[in-house]
Amino acid sequence: MAVYTTDHSSSVIQTHSWRTASNSAGYLLPHITATSKILDIGCGPGSISIDFARRAPQGHVTGIEYVPDPLTQARELASSQGVTNVEFAVGDIHALAYPDDTFDIVHVHQVLQHIADPVQALREMRRVAKPGGIVAARESASMTWYPENRGIEQWLDVTTRMGAAKGGNPHPGRMIHVWAEKAGFYRSKIKKSAGAWCFSSPEERRYWGGSMGDRAKSSGFSRMAIKERFASEEELQTISAGWKEFVEAEDGWFGLMHGEILCWK
Repeated sequence: MAVYTTDHSSSVIQTHSWRTASNSAGYLLPHITATSKILDIGCGPGSISIDFARRAPQGHVTGIEYVPDPLTQARELASSQGVTNVEFAVGDIHALAYPDDTFDIVHVHQVLQHIADPVQALREMRRVAKPGGIVAARESASMTWYPENRGIEQWLDVTTRMGAAKGGNPHPGRMIHVWAEKAGFYRSKIKKSAGAWCFSSPEERRYWGGSMGDRAKSSGFSRMAIKERFASEEELQTISAGWKEFVEAEDGWFGLMHGEILCWK
């Protein structure tokens, strides 16, 4: 995960904590059973993992992150909600510390775009999935917004250049099924779909635009952008102002499309 272009600052955690199984993994939910054993890779603050655990009350969920930073919050969230069939640990998607054929479902959400070798990651996910089990992945593919906004345009340009320069694969949702075939899945056993997020109500704009604007002011993204000269202080100010304009725009609308795959082993 060395190419990850942000950190786990409060603005990033705020964004990740909004994610639930319903708004971020709906394509997978019909395949979760009461006894499913699930590995959730890149779990962050645990909101999706805990949702999975609720849907598999006789099963178990393991959430892993490449660094320990967000895992304390994940454990506290599970404890506060009385969810006991979930655990969190540090782990590396390129070399998962689990035996072959361990999990019914292996899941990632917006993780493959941040790593240097997504095919190797999918091979590892396939390895630890049980025969007949599912590997599920969802990655951003494209985004658009209204009205026109120079700051958001700059944000997309900077984040895309940073991700590519650090060895990642920005917004790869359109091609994750190709990576899955290279990782050993048969084409006939890969189901492709698309999902979307939309932020348009005042509350949605405050959440999305507010957290993204904060990232431009103080986060791993902003520090890396300045340090490695992907953006100037003035450009980051323009980005932050652009997100503020979006929040305040009564007709503001932001859409983000994801590519999704379910791969049967």
